[in-house]
Amino acid sequence: MVSVALTLLFISTMIGCKSSGGGLLGPVDETDAAGEKIKLANVELTKIKELYLQNEGDEENAGKRQELLKALDSNNKEQVRKVTGEIILLIDEGTEHGRNAIDMIQQARDMQINADYQEYLRLKEESLKKQLEAFAKYRLAAISLRDNYDPQNTGNKDRVTAIFEEQSKSYREIMEKARDNSSQANELYREVQLKHQSK
Repeated sequence: MVSVALTLLFISTMIGCKSSGGGLLGPVDETDAAGEKIKLANVELTKIKELYLQNEGDEENAGKRQELLKALDSNNKEQVRKVTGEIILLIDEGTEHGRNAIDMIQQARDMQINADYQEYLRLKEESLKKQLEAFAKYRLAAISLRDNYDPQNTGNKDRVTAIFEEQSKSYREIMEKARDNSSQANELYREVQLKHQSK
């Protein structure tokens, strides 16, 4: 998700440098206006990055994911419920920001812009949609744990833990596909940069 935000920032700068034009015989170039939409999408993606760090943690602060693993290891039912509830809220907020970013990208794509930028934005939109799909999988896993985890019932505990692991695996696989889309878009961005530098 971080790479999506950074690359969109670069492309919005690049788009913003292109002058708007158009004439009586041709369509108006809306590249500058599209760049403004991408800047708005970057605001949403920055917020997602902050929420992602709250969940994943960093070297200085443990994230919600680490808290959840610790609660599962200690069979602490109340802590599992508390942390999964907090994870669900983070996912919900991140999903809302992701939808807003997709909306801004779609608005930019509907404008009269260069075909290379159009393809770049298509790939970024596809990457974000995959990430939202991954968030939904992770949310289902968190809901299952919150509502069904019971360390006193071994069969139930094993079942919901297996569901969590399966949906978490699906989450990681979808996120990998999203990263592939993002990398493809970044490669296109580099090619466009080289093309413009050689002119």
